[in-house]
Amino acid sequence: MRKNLRRPADIWCPYCGRKAVLRNASYVYGERCIRPDKHLYVCSGYPKHCDAYVGVHEHNLMPLGTMADGELRHLRIEAHYALNTVWKRGYMTKKGVYAWLANKMNLREKDMHIGHFSYYCCEESIRICRELIAERDKKGGDRRRQTGSRERYYAAAGVG
Repeated sequence: MRKNLRRPADIWCPYCGRKAVLRNASYVYGERCIRPDKHLYVCSGYPKHCDAYVGVHEHNLMPLGTMADGELRHLRIEAHYALNTVWKRGYMTKKGVYAWLANKMNLREKDMHIGHFSYYCCEESIRICRELIAERDKKGGDRRRQTGSRERYYAAAGVG
């Protein structure tokens, strides 16, 4: 049994104005649901009138972000992918990417939660990350794949 479950105040769908209902993820994903213990806040108009929902933190059932329709969910996935590409290629640390992008987008670091991003913020973060990736790829690509870079540095500097 879960302890200290604090539920948020009523959640309302930003698209149609209906109340969101806490449901098991299988309600949305059906047989494709790979985590039967996962929950979502789903618009009460789902699926006939509205397709908005948001995942929840399982330990307290608080929303992971804001409710999103299919298009915004797709953009948030793309934004995560773009951000992850920057740090996984070794261009920055994960924390560094969030700080850098917050600066580029004139946001506070605490507002850098893609689950709260609008269409515009997702599109901007994708664009900015892709520009950086393209720029770095022109200069030599993935830093993780560069072998012997330390040795080349020391040889060029005439050290050891």
